[in-house]
Amino acid sequence: YDLILCGREAADSDAGQVGSGIAELLGIPSITIARKVDIGDGKVRVERVLPDGYELVEAGMPALVTASNEVGELRVPSVTELILAQRRAITVWNRQDINLNPPPERSNMLQLFRPTRQVNCQFINGESPEQAGVTLALKLREAKII
Repeated sequence: YDLILCGREAADSDAGQVGSGIAELLGIPSITIARKVDIGDGKVRVERVLPDGYELVEAGMPALVTASNEVGELRVPSVTELILAQRRAITVWNRQDINLNPPPERSNMLQLFRPTRQVNCQFINGESPEQAGVTLALKLREAKII
């Protein structure tokens, strides 16, 4: 293989770990959330989607790329193409066919969760801004922050 293409995330946990995990097991570079992929000169060049734009990333091949939903328009197959696809035999390979020995387990996800955010807020009152500042300084000293 020169290039492995994966989806961005699974429908079960949305963790986005499968592509990067495959790349780690194979010992190849991975580039995630691709919106455009170009191949040439033994390298893959990818425009990665960022919250505020995109970045260009390049890696040697073999490599693995996970695609974002921006990677391209879906094409709709014709009826003839659908019929031909249903008639084609699907090649199935197992581990022995491709000489793949399972690596030792490196990690095990025990739980996937969104951490809770706890905020403790305390208002400092005073007769004047100066008095509030003194009270704040005393509280910070009690907490051994200053």
